[in-house]
Amino acid sequence: MIWSNWARSQRAEPREVLSPATVDDVRRSIARVRERGGTIRPLGSGHSFSAAARPDDAQLRVDAMRGLVAHDAERGRVTALAGTTIRELSALLADRGLALDNLGDIDRQSIAGAISTGTHGTGILHRSIGASVVAATLVTAAGAVVRVSETEQPELLDAVRLGLGVLGVLVDVTLQCVPAFALEAIEATVDLDAVLDDWMGLLERTDHFEFYWFAGTELAVTKSNSRVEGPLEPRSAIGRFLDERVLTDVGHRALLTVGALLPSASRALNQVAARGMARGRFVEPSHSVFVAERAVRFRELEYGIPVEALPDAMRELTAALRRADLTPTFPFEMRATAADSALLSTARGRDTAYIAAHRWWREDPRPLFELVEPILLAHDGRPHWGKHHSLRAPQLAELVPGFAEFLDVRNRLDPERVFASEWTRRVLGD
Repeated sequence: MIWSNWARSQRAEPREVLSPATVDDVRRSIARVRERGGTIRPLGSGHSFSAAARPDDAQLRVDAMRGLVAHDAERGRVTALAGTTIRELSALLADRGLALDNLGDIDRQSIAGAISTGTHGTGILHRSIGASVVAATLVTAAGAVVRVSETEQPELLDAVRLGLGVLGVLVDVTLQCVPAFALEAIEATVDLDAVLDDWMGLLERTDHFEFYWFAGTELAVTKSNSRVEGPLEPRSAIGRFLDERVLTDVGHRALLTVGALLPSASRALNQVAARGMARGRFVEPSHSVFVAERAVRFRELEYGIPVEALPDAMRELTAALRRADLTPTFPFEMRATAADSALLSTARGRDTAYIAAHRWWREDPRPLFELVEPILLAHDGRPHWGKHHSLRAPQLAELVPGFAEFLDVRNRLDPERVFASEWTRRVLGD
């Protein structure tokens, strides 16, 4: 069986594929691989761009473990099985009058996979999804069922909140939720310099702010999402279909195809895309606003930098692209989140801005990524674990404040490296 991830950037042929449905199944699966001296990598939905889920030997899928197993209405907490997708979880929470405080713009990931790779959204007063984890159950390499929470082995919680699948197999997570809320979304195409000049003000005035920039243009597409209590004003079904299926899917794919065939047309195409991307104003439930359909496959590199460094980094980036005469037809995406405490988090100990570079999956991303990465590293950047980057363990040990502490937890829970792979050896060492 050949496995590939969503972006078609990783491929593998696992020696065996295990699909447990219960905790005991997980324990038996791990024991089976361990007894023959093999290694195993847990897999969620395969939405990471990096090789985080790529197995050298056995692959353990958590698809069969889905749904809610507990709901603490008084504290606003739910316990979800590891394979539950964010889309499924959002619907289950809405039925109970709850929501996650923050979401990224893709909801196809399993909750375990999203947590394990550091998936985040945007909002300078709001943290990543992993920060909402208040407890988790995992099965270790030795087959032990370990419960981690604020009162049970709490010293492990900040490792489990972003564990890369090397501490054990997550079987469930308990999430601190918030009351369900609506977002007023206002999307506009504006001058890029105006956004950069007012970057910190925009973050402070807007609950969840992000913007996109199309290379070769002076335009930014801003998305300002504010929490409101008023009535919903949703997009029409036809409007949503035109936006998500016609413009975002068919239209974007057509622009990318033309740009790949005629690179000289990229700037003009990006002007068209920037002016057509904004969706105006609407008010919908939070998970509907946070998430956007992503039917067009792409590759992505993303770094987190100190939040105040973004304007300078973006200006250096735009100048470098001009000098290189490089005009990708996929937009850059810029976001920001509050500091959190996960040991491997890009936002550990600091409010963080994110700059993400994208390339259509049918084009070679290396020239773009090799230009962008040094600029972000020069601004004290930390790479997103689920996305492309070129760094190895010694470099990451210097950049990520909780790196050494995380390795201590890994040595405690998986001293024999049952959950290792070529990728984990590159980014974490042996």
